[in-house]
Amino acid sequence: MTANTREEHLYMAKITEQTERFEDMLDAMNKVVAAHSDLTVEERNLLSVAFKNTIGSRRTAWRALSSIEKKEEQKGSKNIGLLRGYKNKIEGELDKYCNEILNLIDSSLIPKASNAEAEVFYHKMKGDYYRYISEYTTGEKRDKAGNNAHEAYKKATERA
Repeated sequence: MTANTREEHLYMAKITEQTERFEDMLDAMNKVVAAHSDLTVEERNLLSVAFKNTIGSRRTAWRALSSIEKKEEQKGSKNIGLLRGYKNKIEGELDKYCNEILNLIDSSLIPKASNAEAEVFYHKMKGDYYRYISEYTTGEKRDKAGNNAHEAYKKATERA
């Protein structure tokens, strides 16, 4: 990737942020990471904004659906199956994006971080996304996500 192309991807990330097209912003930032995993402070922040907003709307939807589900269960709604199907769809999207950023952090961002500040940023980010997973999962998966979040935050503190 030429420097010019990298600049174009960064430009598009900023444009897509301004237009609140966060999945497109993710695409642009993934291209930046693929070309050069050692991100600047600005690039790290853009990547964080892209994922946080993409996941944030889904977390909000999941919480609303969970609340509706409880009310529907109490009144014995005939539509509980439809509701749970939709909630499962949202959980699948949450899994997709959370795992995408976690894989990116482990495979590219932390190994290629050129300074402690970047490494701390990525470990905190990792902790956040494991914490998000623990919000919508149950049982062993929830316990594992919680433990992974704790470990990531601990590593961030140790590196700080």
